[in-house]
Amino acid sequence: MSAAPDSTVPPAHQSVRAESGFAYGVIGADLHILGNGMPLYLLGNWSPAAPAPTPWLRELPSRMLNARNAVVGFHGRHDERRSLHAWLAEDARLSMRWLHGVGGQGKTRLADQLALEAGARGWKTVVATHGPGAVVRSASHDLRSDNHAGLLIIVDYADRWPLSHLNWLFSNSLLRQPGLPIRVLLLARTDDAWLPVSEAAAEQGAATSQQRLDALPATVTARTEMFSAARDGFAQHYGFAESPTVVPAVPLESAGMGLTLALHVTALVAVDAHVSGRRAPADMAGLTVYLLDREHAHWSRMADDGTHHVGATRGALRTTPEVMNHTVFVASLTGPQTHDRGRTALRDAGIHGASHRPDQILADHALCYPAAQPGDRTVLEPLYPDRLAEDFLALTLPGHSVTDYPAQAWAGPTSRLLTVRDEEGSAPAHLARALTFLASAAMPDRWPHLTGYVEEILRTDPLLALDAGGAALTALAAAGLDTEVLEAIEERLPPGSHTDLDTGIAALVHGLAVRRLPRTRDPLTRARELDRLGGRLGFAGRHAEGLERTQEALETWRSLAAADPQTHETGLAGALTDLGIRLARVGRREEAVAPAQEAVGICRRAAEAATPGARTDADDGLATALNELGIRLSEVGLREEAVTAAAEAVALRRRLASTNPAVYEEGLAAALNNLGSFLSRAGHRSETLEIGQEVLAIQRRLTAEDRAAHEPQLATALSNLGIHLWEAHRMDEAHVPTREAVAIRRRLAAVNPAAYESHLADALANLGAHLAGAGFLEDAVPPTAEAVAIQRRLARANPAAYEPDLAWTLSNLGAHLYEVQRLPDALTAGREAVEVLRRLVGVNPAAHEQDLASGLGNLGVYLIRAGRPEEAAEASGESVAILRRLAAGNPALHEPELLRTWWTIADEHKNQRPHAALEAAEQAVRLCRRLVAAEPDTYATDLRIVLTAQADILRILGRMTEADAIVRELGDVRL
Repeated sequence: MSAAPDSTVPPAHQSVRAESGFAYGVIGADLHILGNGMPLYLLGNWSPAAPAPTPWLRELPSRMLNARNAVVGFHGRHDERRSLHAWLAEDARLSMRWLHGVGGQGKTRLADQLALEAGARGWKTVVATHGPGAVVRSASHDLRSDNHAGLLIIVDYADRWPLSHLNWLFSNSLLRQPGLPIRVLLLARTDDAWLPVSEAAAEQGAATSQQRLDALPATVTARTEMFSAARDGFAQHYGFAESPTVVPAVPLESAGMGLTLALHVTALVAVDAHVSGRRAPADMAGLTVYLLDREHAHWSRMADDGTHHVGATRGALRTTPEVMNHTVFVASLTGPQTHDRGRTALRDAGIHGASHRPDQILADHALCYPAAQPGDRTVLEPLYPDRLAEDFLALTLPGHSVTDYPAQAWAGPTSRLLTVRDEEGSAPAHLARALTFLASAAMPDRWPHLTGYVEEILRTDPLLALDAGGAALTALAAAGLDTEVLEAIEERLPPGSHTDLDTGIAALVHGLAVRRLPRTRDPLTRARELDRLGGRLGFAGRHAEGLERTQEALETWRSLAAADPQTHETGLAGALTDLGIRLARVGRREEAVAPAQEAVGICRRAAEAATPGARTDADDGLATALNELGIRLSEVGLREEAVTAAAEAVALRRRLASTNPAVYEEGLAAALNNLGSFLSRAGHRSETLEIGQEVLAIQRRLTAEDRAAHEPQLATALSNLGIHLWEAHRMDEAHVPTREAVAIRRRLAAVNPAAYESHLADALANLGAHLAGAGFLEDAVPPTAEAVAIQRRLARANPAAYEPDLAWTLSNLGAHLYEVQRLPDALTAGREAVEVLRRLVGVNPAAHEQDLASGLGNLGVYLIRAGRPEEAAEASGESVAILRRLAAGNPALHEPELLRTWWTIADEHKNQRPHAALEAAEQAVRLCRRLVAAEPDTYATDLRIVLTAQADILRILGRMTEADAIVRELGDVRL
């Protein structure tokens, strides 16, 4: 629920009550809820970390490393803080920054410090936590920003959020407060996910930037200062303030000391060892073992002492240290869980039985590791920070060379048991965390022995890598796993684009290609590897990289085909087709035609020469090449040629689908879809509606069988059917399928903006046009304006690819704004459309001259209404000149637009330029009579309209006799 940011509004009150579960509410923001009733994400007010009691902290020294316990004050990172404050001060209303650095670099501490310092300047800070798996309490949060200087939103673990969930966050009304600077700080370990996230953010109108949190300065002085600050903070909890004699056991200039966490661990162990009389280890692995030994000692002490009461931990443990060790291992893999899920996790891990009651184990574990906030009703709180939990997993799993830490025989089986499917075949809810933590710890510079355990999990069930999601798949691709394991995952990848996985799949395929290509000597194998890589990069929206790989593949295919045409020309044709696709995606559309034509030539020769047994495959290849050629031809304005290519492709696909629909029906739908579009653009609109309905029927069947694989094509079919209905003058129906197309494409773009947001913009622009055609004029403006915003941003990055769509949508936006009496805005949009179209015509007149004529005609209308008749006459005259020339070459395509332009000039100019208007009306009548003679059902209504306009103008000029004659003609039933 939302409340306006108005200081006159009385304080809000909201009661949140939970019955048999939890309840969560917000004021001043939106709630987005999953289908199971859980929040997609949680929003809460940030507050400074609260100091924890000293006795409780000293029980387990690792607690002092958790930033939320406020033990060590912030120190250093002066340049990074200045950069973040400069970002807060930027002019942009909404700006998002991706702050990334390896685990332990201090991202969360830096974000908290920024929140503290921004708060001192009047800013409000809100924390966004991913909902599924998050700690949820019954609570209400007042998120209104009344009287604040700005709003900072911190998103931790942003690289582990599904892109669709981040996009929902970006659409929250919390980010839509006018006049308030809003900054979204996204924290992540790497920048792998930044490209699609930045595009999703930009779609919401946000400025975007990224900032890398590098290793700490290598100078001993800087690191000594940070070590000393941490040491002094820890020393206060050990009962002594003066601690200069406590020195680091690990040289601060060593590479491992570049992490903030490493310095803090070094300082903590130095202080603890000083107080206990122990010897601090001299390497990072030893420091970690020292802290984990303190965990073990605490479990033993708590289990042995039945009267133990210290600080916040009260009550002796009945759970043995051995079982507690096992339970902490489980918690590190699962993260916080509900009580029921916690019991299930213990059971799955084999921790159950008469002597090991799950409820008692969970209660004892919570004494050592309480939930994040008082009142949180979760169990299995893991070790913090995350990097310590990852190190604990690694040291507990056998295979490392650290001799003074006891690995456990049960650890390997437990990691497998917690990552297997249940009896119904469902993967565990914590799978993504478990695989991500194991993969992160298994990096070659950390604990490479973990790769064996991850490999064992995935060898048994490679599909688990896909079930874990795109972020986990990316982590696995970087973890140094055995090539054979990665190839087993690769074999199970979906054959085409998959909305939720494309980014992770691209990382996997790229990683495999990097391994295989350098040692690949066989040219054919190399060509296929590059083909596959180019395609996957394209699916992930990495079009420039995809083009580069496809060009490499093509060079190899040419060499192969030159040596053995009969064997390899088909592969060459496929690479040429792919090259055309990649060139078009980066805006090089004119260059894309030639490879597509060459591919068709090769495939046609192969089909003509094929034996009866090989004819099916040959026809399939030719149909594919023809289909892509039609697209390339249409993109450069060769519309009739595009229709010819598409019609041949459809004929081939029909024959194939009639013999094997399960294999070829999808291809038939794609070919029909393109043919319908090309017929429409070429002016043959009477044939398109039936084609659109057939395509939609096929795509609905296919999507019902596999939504992820076919939903993008369903959206295209819906969008095209809307266009065909609109062209058939069935205006009241056209917006219905188009609305459904927008909804699907919005979901797809939320997950992978790089691949789908341009398609979302197309659907939004169509929806605006169809709503306007149905008379919903006010409703037509918002979707069209949203489409313009997306396309304008895309065109800034790649004008050649996106300016044509931007120009068309700008023209529509101007028309919609004009209809709702927003003339100044209409003029602005109309002028920008014409400006863009003139640039496009300069490059490719055939593709864009008709659109320029239409844009000029619209601009003429806006100018005449604005009282600028001379400028209006100039724009309208240029529009007519272009259309007359075009209509002379292709009357069927261009005469209807010329007719509309003549009528518009007649109707709009009649009051300020009546003589020019009459001339336009007479031209419109002559043209329309000729069209009525050929197609009376289509143009009879148009003739009535233009005759009425002519009569009106004659009356304005005082020529009543001629006007009356036209009125009598209009009454003739034979008209």
